[in-house]
Amino acid sequence: MNAVRFGVIGGSGLYHMPELTDVETADLDTPFGKPSAPVVVGTLRGQRVAFIPRHGIGHRYTPTEVPYRANIFALKLLGVTHVIGVSACGSLREDYAPGHIVIPDQLFDYTKERRHSFFGGGLVAHISVADPFCPTLGAVLADAVQDCGGTVHRGGTFITIEGPRFSTRGESHVFRQWGMSLIGMTTSPEAFLAREAELHYAVMAHVTDYDVWHESENPVTVEMVIAIMNRNLATAQQAVALAVERLAASTAEPPCGCENALAAAFITDRQVITRQTLDQLRPLVGRYFA
Repeated sequence: MNAVRFGVIGGSGLYHMPELTDVETADLDTPFGKPSAPVVVGTLRGQRVAFIPRHGIGHRYTPTEVPYRANIFALKLLGVTHVIGVSACGSLREDYAPGHIVIPDQLFDYTKERRHSFFGGGLVAHISVADPFCPTLGAVLADAVQDCGGTVHRGGTFITIEGPRFSTRGESHVFRQWGMSLIGMTTSPEAFLAREAELHYAVMAHVTDYDVWHESENPVTVEMVIAIMNRNLATAQQAVALAVERLAASTAEPPCGCENALAAAFITDRQVITRQTLDQLRPLVGRYFA
């Protein structure tokens, strides 16, 4: 399979686009199990792009059950450098209305039962995630959404809850008091793992509801989420295609440093790291441990 530079993690509908050609699937194994589904790889505006349906074919994984590590590792194995996450979310702000798209710049992890790192088992790395999303990719993605006719907001803090239940009104009001902008169930640990894998990662967050805090709106339901996501699907597909085209055409070196995120992260004495650990993580750390 030819090298793949771009990856997209989201709903299975994303890769059912007329522009996608030369489609093939990759059934990959990783040290962290199999990804959510075989990876669909196709050509989009001259670039090979890999798609993973986050919740599996038919949406069979809960947010907690999604094999996040396997998904990111599989994209790394394919040679991916840029990952676009596409997610449904609730809005905790009046101005981020249902139907709008947000490119957040901050992340608050409120999950409790997930594996958040590739590291452990004899190799410790403390990754910097002060700014958890790639600002370069985020800006390209925001411009693409705007140019495709979507209503886009740039910035905001995305809180990830465990799920699969929706919030109580009390929780929703507290999250607003904390200054959160959006609420969802899958962006953590996906963003953190992408940083550990030295990938450029940003999220296209589709606002489907006002969670349960808004006095004049009905509380969020599955029906509400699906309706908005279906309505926004064409915009999401067009924005992904345009972002891929523009990233491929760019010759500027990104100033974000995502591609070197591990350079100063390792703390374990090299003498005690086992060959087995290095072999398992070689796609991630190989260039640092010759």
